[in-house]
Amino acid sequence: MASHSELANLIWQIADLLRGPYRPPQYERVMLPLVVLRRFDCVLADTKPQVLAEFERRKGGKLEDDALDRMLNKASGHRFHNRSPLDFEKLKGDPDNIHSHLTSYINGFSANVRRIFDYFEFGTEIERMSEANILYLVIKEFCEVDLHPRKVLNEQMGLVFENLIRRFNELANETAGDHFTPREVITLMIDLLFLDADGLLSKPGVAMRMLDPACGTGGMLAGAQRYMREHHSEAKLYVYGQDYNKRAFATAASDMLMKEVDHNGGGENVQFGDSFLDDRFENQRFDYFIANPPFGVDWKRQQKEIVRRHEKAPKDSPWSAGLPRVNDGSLLFLQHMISKFEDVNSKAQKHGSRAAIVFSGSPLFTGGAGGGESEIRRWIIERDMLEAIVALPEQMFYNTGIGTYIWIVTNRKAKERKSTIQLVDARETWIPMDRSQGDKRRKIGEGKAPDGEKRKDEPDQIADIVRLYGRFAANEKSKLFDNADFGYTRVTIERPLKLRYQMSVEDKARFLDVAPHLLADIQAIDKALGREPHLDWNAVWASIEKLLKKAGSRWKAPEEKLFRTVFTVKDAKGAAVKKGSGFEADADLRDFENVPLKEDIDAYFKREVLPHVPDAWMDRTKDKVGYEINFNRHFYKFTPPRNLAEIDADLKKAEDEILRLLREVTE
Repeated sequence: MASHSELANLIWQIADLLRGPYRPPQYERVMLPLVVLRRFDCVLADTKPQVLAEFERRKGGKLEDDALDRMLNKASGHRFHNRSPLDFEKLKGDPDNIHSHLTSYINGFSANVRRIFDYFEFGTEIERMSEANILYLVIKEFCEVDLHPRKVLNEQMGLVFENLIRRFNELANETAGDHFTPREVITLMIDLLFLDADGLLSKPGVAMRMLDPACGTGGMLAGAQRYMREHHSEAKLYVYGQDYNKRAFATAASDMLMKEVDHNGGGENVQFGDSFLDDRFENQRFDYFIANPPFGVDWKRQQKEIVRRHEKAPKDSPWSAGLPRVNDGSLLFLQHMISKFEDVNSKAQKHGSRAAIVFSGSPLFTGGAGGGESEIRRWIIERDMLEAIVALPEQMFYNTGIGTYIWIVTNRKAKERKSTIQLVDARETWIPMDRSQGDKRRKIGEGKAPDGEKRKDEPDQIADIVRLYGRFAANEKSKLFDNADFGYTRVTIERPLKLRYQMSVEDKARFLDVAPHLLADIQAIDKALGREPHLDWNAVWASIEKLLKKAGSRWKAPEEKLFRTVFTVKDAKGAAVKKGSGFEADADLRDFENVPLKEDIDAYFKREVLPHVPDAWMDRTKDKVGYEINFNRHFYKFTPPRNLAEIDADLKKAEDEILRLLREVTE
């Protein structure tokens, strides 16, 4: 029996037949659907006669398609069937009609498989291969690959398919980042997700449900199931996913069908559609969540529905917290996941939920106090759901070199982690790639090859990070904080408006152009106050009010405002403008202070503000609470500047070298 890596290599070699009509990044358009087709062909071979006989009995009857599919699936012994008399061997036997026969063969599958091939858009590829005269050659080569379950068990077939998905996505690295996460990142996320679950998953008959709302090709779900097989073989993990990328969905759905993945509750494990506009798992709850949503993607298309959801959400829903800016919907995926968390209820044997999600740096700090992102962070942290954040190295992903972070969010924190958030700095835990793949130039050492074999030349850095996380201790790479350490109050600092009054010919003309009916009043004011500057606007206006009262003139509020606008300018030497019992604030001098939640605001104001601006005051009616996580600040290391003597010595050496080179040129 060949190993899964040997089988993958055999299939990989067939892809060479595509060279010419296809570029290497396009090979997966043909190879992945054909691997699926050949596997299904082998799986159904034993019961093919029974399916054909049952179809002969039933065709032409009054059965609806769904009912007929169920009967034929029962005859096949699987969750799918093929009612066509064709198979790969018969396809190989008629080269001249391979195009039409292959199409007919695919149309003979049950609806769930036909749908997968529709999303693969495989009909287009059949046409393309036929026109290039390579269709028969490719089918002929696949006939030699025996993927019968007696030769290739479901688990091994899953590994073959995962291997090929990884290879093809790495080959197509310019787009892979949209639906493909590097293997070592998936492994790390899964290890962190199940870190505290040994006691829970070792119980007899335990069954858990996991959702990936942006599942792509299903790599994370497949990795989670592999983890369970290796560490908790008696436990069941039902996995579910949704994605709106057609090819990615088709790949994930194929993987689930090929491995005959267990599922409960009916329906298919992987669904196609937008998780926000067409949630295929609405009102369902899950024990575990995992996701790598797209970075920095806007949600204008979903805006109407998401805003409606926010406005109607009850206070205990994460959708009530707020919404991120429309140009980055990353946090929406976390809100979506939390909304499906299981409650913690020991009597009902509900143990809560855990989620692992990859973000860029933006969700850590984007948005000020009261803004959508800050309010989402506040909702999560104040409910003690943020367990930890792990900073990953840069240049880890195929289509971006930016820094990324794994968030672990849960409503079942371990006792020792209550009211605490752990930050883990793994940014320098990496090894260089043997060969760059797009923007991916680094990887976290796994200590093993893709086939699971240990590698002595590669450190197991994933285990190092997991141990650092699990120790839950403060050190150079791990910091522990109270929830409140990331919160602050945004306090508005006001300073008084100071105005200088002066009437000039030009300003007088400007005012009268707008309010010519006030000519007599302006003339009286000009005569009484003169053309000299006055630094006390309060005294100026008091004098003007007396003049107007004596003249029996009453100005409207807009006229008073116009007068002040035209005849005054700000002057730091002037007297503060009074308003009611206090002073009028100068909007241009308004400032804000972010006061840590643990600090007394009055004491902070006296210490940090008044010594610099003694006339300032706080407008506490505008206070807003915000939360942000400044990762760099908490792990900042001060590097003292070099000694000036050393710098001078280096400069002297450089000058001497320049002079030496100049002499060589001029002599």
